[in-house]
Amino acid sequence: MSAQLDQLTAAAANDPDTLETKEWLDALEAVIENEGTDRAHYLMERMVDLARRRGAHIPFSSNTAYVNTIPTHLEEHCPGNLEYEERLRSWMRWNAMAMVVKANRADGDLGGHISSFASLANMLGIGFNHFWRAPTADHGGDLLYLQGHSSPGIYARAFLEGRLSEDQMLNFRREVDGKGLSSYPHPKLMPTFWQFPTVSMGLGPLMAIYQARFLKYLHARSIADTSNRKVWVFCGDGEMDEPESMGAIGMAARERLDNLVMVVNCNLQRLDGPVRGNGKIIQELEADFRGAGWNVVKVIWGPGWDALLAKDKDGILQRVMMETVDGEYQNYKAKDGAYVRKNFFGKHPKLLEMVANMTDDDIWRLTRGGHDPHKIYAAFKIAQENKGSPTVLLVKTVKGFGMGKSGEARNTAHQTKKLDDEAIREMRDRFAIPIPDDKLAEIPFFKPADDAPEMVYLHKRRELLGGYLPQRRPQAAESLPVPALSAFQNVLDATAEGREISTTQSFVRIISTLLRDPNLGQRIVPILVDESRTFGMEGLFRQIGIFNQQGQLYEPVDKDQVMYYREDKAGQILQEGINEAGGMSSWIAAATSYSTNNRIMIPFYTFYSMFGMQRIGDLAWAAGDMRARGFLMGGTAGRTTLNGEGLQHEDGHSHVMAATIPNCLPYDPTFAHEVAVIVQDGLRRMVAEQEDVFYYITLMNENYEQPGLTPGTEAGILKGMYLLKAGDASIKQRVQLVGSGTILRESIFAAELLQKDFGIAADVWSAPSLTLIARDGQDAERWSMVHPTDAPRLPYVTQLMEKTTGPIIATTDYMRLFAEQIRAFMPKGRTYKVLGTDGFGRSDSRVKLREFFEVNRYYIVVAALKSLADEGAIATSVVAEAIAKYGINPDKPNPVTQ
Repeated sequence: MSAQLDQLTAAAANDPDTLETKEWLDALEAVIENEGTDRAHYLMERMVDLARRRGAHIPFSSNTAYVNTIPTHLEEHCPGNLEYEERLRSWMRWNAMAMVVKANRADGDLGGHISSFASLANMLGIGFNHFWRAPTADHGGDLLYLQGHSSPGIYARAFLEGRLSEDQMLNFRREVDGKGLSSYPHPKLMPTFWQFPTVSMGLGPLMAIYQARFLKYLHARSIADTSNRKVWVFCGDGEMDEPESMGAIGMAARERLDNLVMVVNCNLQRLDGPVRGNGKIIQELEADFRGAGWNVVKVIWGPGWDALLAKDKDGILQRVMMETVDGEYQNYKAKDGAYVRKNFFGKHPKLLEMVANMTDDDIWRLTRGGHDPHKIYAAFKIAQENKGSPTVLLVKTVKGFGMGKSGEARNTAHQTKKLDDEAIREMRDRFAIPIPDDKLAEIPFFKPADDAPEMVYLHKRRELLGGYLPQRRPQAAESLPVPALSAFQNVLDATAEGREISTTQSFVRIISTLLRDPNLGQRIVPILVDESRTFGMEGLFRQIGIFNQQGQLYEPVDKDQVMYYREDKAGQILQEGINEAGGMSSWIAAATSYSTNNRIMIPFYTFYSMFGMQRIGDLAWAAGDMRARGFLMGGTAGRTTLNGEGLQHEDGHSHVMAATIPNCLPYDPTFAHEVAVIVQDGLRRMVAEQEDVFYYITLMNENYEQPGLTPGTEAGILKGMYLLKAGDASIKQRVQLVGSGTILRESIFAAELLQKDFGIAADVWSAPSLTLIARDGQDAERWSMVHPTDAPRLPYVTQLMEKTTGPIIATTDYMRLFAEQIRAFMPKGRTYKVLGTDGFGRSDSRVKLREFFEVNRYYIVVAALKSLADEGAIATSVVAEAIAKYGINPDKPNPVTQ
């Protein structure tokens, strides 16, 4: 950009016909004056187009000059009482600082951040006082994704509003005893306060984009009127380096999400130092967003610069502004007015002349735009009224504004949380906080009387906007009936002899049944990431349509087919393309709609299991934080079920990852009836009872006969384990075979081999959720530990296995760690052997893959026999006989190492 300006400057200096240039510029001024900027833009575009068609080389640039987007004469001034607002803002700054510093003086390990809110305070104040509406009877409220590190400032505001007590403020980051405040925005920990979690960084922008699109979806489908609602997302300029922050900006423009406002707090610093020391982050982001189709508004300079820019007839000041890199700008704000005069204005004699009548203090008071209420108000107003595209506000601020030498604009600002007495005194004086010297050491919170005019003003502003924010609705007001289990009879019954289906096909039948349900049908949200045909779900295209705000502007190539690709303005499917993170973000928006929209929605996000949990793990944790409710359906699950893909495409660990999220209920069902029981129970818990849990259910694409539901096993299915098939009761020598997913069928076949070839009976146990069994065991173990004088509680799986005899062999299509979860809860003295699929994936037939990973029926038989031999129940020669009989190579390398 600097090179382009140099070229323009050189061209101006060598202008061969200055009179002609002036005539063209005068003509353009006349058009703007008489016909407006839109007409001027149209004429300029026509001229550029003509020049290019005639062969002129006119490079494209999506950047504008390094000045405010809104010219001074078009700024709409803030209508509020700015004296009151400034005092309120100062008190909030003080209380935010006091909360963090007091916490760390009491416990130096608590951490916290002061500088982010210090740079954001003006923006947040303008938003809370004039723009952001709370939920009311006739308005769903605006949705705020607040910069995570600014939480102390949000608490400071809520404290003045009377929503938080001083005791809570004193317990910042001390949550264990139930009276503290969470470090960052956590709906899980503060369920009536925070709307959204925005840390880890990058997740806020991504989730906000899909949240805005989901509001459009609800409106188009006449489920909720969201036409006057906005999604505001605040993020830092350093945060924009996260791929998630920028990953969906093209979708936002393509979908014309004019209900979305992204505010990038450009304080030029990230955690360790400058964001772009050698560059200009605002110009970089402008090019990215403007190129993607966003409405870009830059708020760079405060009002003191307006007069200087008006004097800049030769464009020298603008050129220096552009050529100065962010590392220099950071340095200016960390020094003083004299330094700025010498090192910024001193770059050109005319600039020094321009500020000759200004004192060093005057120069120091030349603020950045993000600290001026009028500049911010004008930008927010444009963002609120913009139509047809999303808006991004690039607002330049000072990190640690008001922290003085202890942190203002310094590389250490982000981590500063312990201020000395002198720094606290300086902040007190700078913001005129009415605290006497003899109280400073206590760093007391400041809260004026309730009838103080500023406090009356504070409450009045929120009253006019419908109430206080942030606030979160923990339950939906509506109630929806859930179908009985019998509604899914078509998958509860056994398949006809010779008829084989997969659990994926059974799931399609279940969701088709739900779509026809008169109470829930319109609330089902199928979410797909370009794999509909893989899962046999393409029939839904024509049935319920794919949501697209423009409808379908073309005739699909497969229009003559029954299952053609149909897009519709009121379509029900959210088709996200090849985009797991986007699919998960849409799922989160739907799964939390009960809270954000007072509308219960039931999302089913279906994806390759390998590319689900692995790619969206952080978003899955965010979903847990947001108390999401819905179904994640992991298709083609298990390391040996997707036989042709190999290596990265075979899932051996998604259930291990799902197990780490406390309010995620993971299931790995083998049979269609198990899927139906689990889904129906999920609907009961999440819809009828509005419980804050979500489900991860894996599905397989392997076809086999379905045995149907045996009445009375429903509770065992939901608890995570039940007896599927008992071995011959007349045989004394027994083993217990446990499995889930398609590998359970190998256990069934192994049981037949054990009896036929060795006269050993095997009881076969279906374990749809080894994770829930483990959690039950851990809970029982914990209870017994803290109640030592009471009879110990027996874990559910212990109760089941105590009634059996023989070694227990658990086989899983996942890593051994998955089944190892329940080892501790096996009855004492019992052998527990786990077979799993540790290692990288392979491409081959299912038969060969199961042999390679040593989880097929023959390895199960050998494991059972070896366990019996180790217990002295049979001779070891029997194990060797089985190895030879089944052609197992004892010298085959361990698959983990291959």
